[in-house]
Amino acid sequence: MEITVQWIRTSWTKESRGGEPAARRNAAPVGFTLPHAEASAHVIRMHESDGFDPYDSWEDLRKVDVQLREADGKLRVLPRVQPLFGLPPRPRRPPAVRLVPGQWVRWQLNYRFSSAAGIRGWSYWLDTFNIAYGPVGADVFLSAPTVFVDEQGPLR
Repeated sequence: MEITVQWIRTSWTKESRGGEPAARRNAAPVGFTLPHAEASAHVIRMHESDGFDPYDSWEDLRKVDVQLREADGKLRVLPRVQPLFGLPPRPRRPPAVRLVPGQWVRWQLNYRFSSAAGIRGWSYWLDTFNIAYGPVGADVFLSAPTVFVDEQGPLR
């Protein structure tokens, strides 16, 4: 069965925590039209230094931080929490999502990091995984997902 993965990583620093920069960050899309490519993940990166303009590329599915497992006509989806030193702590994670053909999930996780010596201050990520099971159109991730998992925690 066909599996379509779109991985969006938005990254910023404390400069985009409030005001106009935060408004630009919050207006960044959480889904994009899919260019045609098979057996790989559509990866989009947006960073405050580029004004949150999207840059896309393709990655091997095995390099995407999400577990995908097909069994009994369903796709089991569970993003990995990487890296382990990021905050917020996630002592209890939501269970994996099981999709049937024709369904898709949007799963969001956020992170906060500090430099090793605390010199450079904090940086932040928001990972959005859009994953569809079965054949889909190019605009699938522009619509509302079948399942939405918001695993965002407080970042302070």
